[in-house]
This record gives sequence, structure tokens and C-alpha cells, in this order.
Amino acid sequence: MYILASRRHGTLYAGVTSDLPARVWQHRNDLVAGFTRAHCVQRLVWYEMHETMASAILREKAIKQWKRAWKIELVERMNRTWRDLYEDIL
Repeated sequence: MYILASRRHGTLYAGVTSDLPARVWQHRNDLVAGFTRAHCVQRLVWYEMHETMASAILREKAIKQWKRAWKIELVERMNRTWRDLYEDIL
């Protein structure tokens, strides 16, 4: 489960994957058609690991229903400066 942002407090995107480094690389290189490419959402600002894909998908669906302010608070608890965490996961 991960959240990408276009910039600090910018456009947010929540997603789920079984291979976070590969998926973020795809977003960063505009290989994922759709929302993230259209809105230049490439910065990994938050992530969490799950034991199963089912639990990750449930969490993603829940977070996608959250108010924007809650998502921002979630990001800032882990990553106050909105630093791109991509290098950290390699």
C-alpha cells in the first residue's frame, strides 16, 4: 500500500502492489497510463507493508474513501517534509 504525490500537499494517489520498487519506478517513468501520468504524480511519500494482498487492498479501499485532510495527516506522520522515499525502498 502506498501513496504518491505530485508535490507537498499536491495531488495524491493511493495504490497497492506486490512489488513497491518496481511499481514506483513505473510511475516515475510514466509507464502507468491514467491518473498518475496525467497529473504528474510520481513522488513516493508514504507506504506500509502488509502480510497479505487482501489486507493491503482493504487498506487501500479504506484510505481512498478518507477525506483529503486525513490522507495528508497520514503522510505527515511518517514523512513530515514530503521527501521522496523511493531511494529508501531500493
